[in-house]
Amino acid sequence: MAARKPRISTVVDEELARWLQRRSEAEGRSVPLVVRDILTRFYADEEERFWAREGEKRLETFDPGVSVSHEDAWT
Repeated sequence: MAARKPRISTVVDEELARWLQRRSEAEGRSVPLVVRDILTRFYADEEERFWAREGEKRLETFDPGVSVSHEDAWT
């Protein structure tokens, strides 16, 4: 038997439900697929913000004097 992906159920207000329905009709896709894609994009954006913050923290402590050069790292 094929493994099933986890399913999540939620309750939304009428306005959001109508918007999701209009969007799904405009895209020719089901409401669950529209919601999944919205969540996937939100997740990717959240992850991007996290790594951007981590990169900024690392740049604050970066010391070129003790770092390994690009050339030395790949040889």
